[in-house]
Amino acid sequence: MNYLIFGMGAIGTYIGGSLKLSGEKVFYLEKAEVARRFNQSPLIVEIDGKAHPFQPELVSDSLETILGNYDVDVAVVAVKSFDTPVVASLLKPYRNQVSAVLSLQNGVENEAILAEIMGSDRVVAGTLTSAVGKKETGKVVLEKKRGVGIAGDHPLSGKIVASFNRADLNANLFPNAGEMKWSKLLTNLLANATSAILDMTPAEIFSHPHLFEIEKEQVREAVRVMSKLGYRVVDLPGTPVRLLSFLFHKVPGGIARRIAGKTLAAGRGGKMPSFHVDLYRGYRPLEVDYLNGAVVRFGKRLGVATPINSFLTEVLLSIAAGPLEMNIYRKNPEQLIKDLLKQMRQYR
Repeated sequence: MNYLIFGMGAIGTYIGGSLKLSGEKVFYLEKAEVARRFNQSPLIVEIDGKAHPFQPELVSDSLETILGNYDVDVAVVAVKSFDTPVVASLLKPYRNQVSAVLSLQNGVENEAILAEIMGSDRVVAGTLTSAVGKKETGKVVLEKKRGVGIAGDHPLSGKIVASFNRADLNANLFPNAGEMKWSKLLTNLLANATSAILDMTPAEIFSHPHLFEIEKEQVREAVRVMSKLGYRVVDLPGTPVRLLSFLFHKVPGGIARRIAGKTLAAGRGGKMPSFHVDLYRGYRPLEVDYLNGAVVRFGKRLGVATPINSFLTEVLLSIAAGPLEMNIYRKNPEQLIKDLLKQMRQYR
């Protein structure tokens, strides 16, 4: 199959590289300066300490150049959620030339944006659970292999899964796209916004009794929204999401906190969550509005209260945009808890 990859970030480079190394044809759409550089030098995927160089068929800043000269079966969208409208607008003139658009993005609203332009019959929901780190542009490392989820509601879904598995990506079909995407969202929420706001590690957050309650409640809010949508929590490749939900709903707080500290925090291997990385590297905007913010939007639509997700979204967006001083909550969980309780009293 022929794949067009939007974005040479961690996900795009890992997926495209794995596919190319397995014998598939891969094209990248990237900025002009990046395209010029990597049409002359290989990209690299590092797996188990071994570097695997690969050369795509083409890296270009022109979608017209790619789709005007090559057939593409699947367009893989591997950009941040805030860039999805741009990708959709770029694809609009070529909607009849691409059989499927696969979104491997975090969040639960990207597929709808793409479907507005491409048509729902061309959009495939997907999710990546493997942990991939970006060393530099064009070079990524597979930190922990888990797998890929692909919604099974498209005629090409089975072929995509087979292609991905030839590339050793451990792809699995999921009958319900919504359950798959929302279950991944639950894992994206964990110690993500709080880590960025407080400049604390997930281990520090899970070990703090009151911060752990915040983590638990934001997940429980999201699960209530899922339930209202008619979605069940499902396990994802290498990711026991149902056990996570059980931990936050059924296990007593002190025990749950100890388990979370040993498993959830330890599983990150010391790596900071994405919101923290982006905030402290100066990247803007942040994806919090597409994760916690999505829980809030769906909650309002469905009549489900989401005060924790609302507070975390507002605070982190305010810090990122500048109105709120970054140091106001830095290493200061007591102030965060105080302000959260104050807002929740107003919320009621």
